[in-house]
Amino acid sequence: MLGASRFSRRSFCLCCIGAGAWARSGRWLGPDEVFAQARNIVDSIRAAAAETPITVHKLRGGVSVLEGSGGNIAVLAGADGAVLIDAGITASRRRILDAVSGLSPTPVRLLINTHWHFDHADGNAWIRQEGASILAHENTRSHLAKAQRVEDWNFDFPQAPQAALPDEVFSDSKAVTINGSTLALKHYGPAHTDSDISVLFPEANVLHTGDTYWNGVYPFIDYSTGGGIAGTIAAAETNLALVGTDTIVLPGHGPGISDKAGLRAFRDMLVSIRDEVANLKARGRSLDETIAAKPTAHFDAQWGQYAVGPALFTKLVYMGV
Repeated sequence: MLGASRFSRRSFCLCCIGAGAWARSGRWLGPDEVFAQARNIVDSIRAAAAETPITVHKLRGGVSVLEGSGGNIAVLAGADGAVLIDAGITASRRRILDAVSGLSPTPVRLLINTHWHFDHADGNAWIRQEGASILAHENTRSHLAKAQRVEDWNFDFPQAPQAALPDEVFSDSKAVTINGSTLALKHYGPAHTDSDISVLFPEANVLHTGDTYWNGVYPFIDYSTGGGIAGTIAAAETNLALVGTDTIVLPGHGPGISDKAGLRAFRDMLVSIRDEVANLKARGRSLDETIAAKPTAHFDAQWGQYAVGPALFTKLVYMGV
């Protein structure tokens, strides 16, 4: 879901639903209307993933990134068994397996979830069937283990099957040694959700941020399960402190390869819009009035052309200031 093809099948997103509505009604739906009407968005994304090719980018130190199934997936290949960072969408199973087999001489041994959302954990059960164990933050397991509603997706997720639940969890940080590499896992605290973790490959100098970083597009913030704009900004600051100018940064969404400059631009955008929305709210502006004031206007051409458009992102920021 990235780059120049962000409106193609490979980058299926809510704007596709909005386009269909325009064809029926003769007008574009606003982002809030799209989310309110897209009761089947999860099924639609899963269906798109069944046809979407997986693009593989080999990086360094045995680390690669796969694009095309939900969030960006990192792979660490080696003799001990492949490690996946996030599971993507189950409908991509065969394509993901083909991509991993082209990278690793051994099957998947370990899956690490960066957080609980379906576009990062939908494939948990089938990856376990391949013989992998699943590791995640304790809040990821908690959310998957019971029914969850994401209010701004207008969607109720059922309890995940037992096979999809992480069998090992941690609360703050954890180190994993495999394939001659040390993976450093760290909980952000409440950010995009309350379950987000980073995965640092120090030897390769690669950081997977999960959905605490959306490369070139406005992020979704899930207030329903503990997210917030303040935590999203704090996570961006944490990411900046973790990386150097030569660190490869893997975002949760958007083009799958980024860097410190991209992280900084993301942080600066978040802070600027947060401050503008907070100022409007402090002056007594309602949500509708704040959206009408277009506090994101300076950033929309670059950041507002994806699933989370200007109106919805303004709403998400307004909720947290």
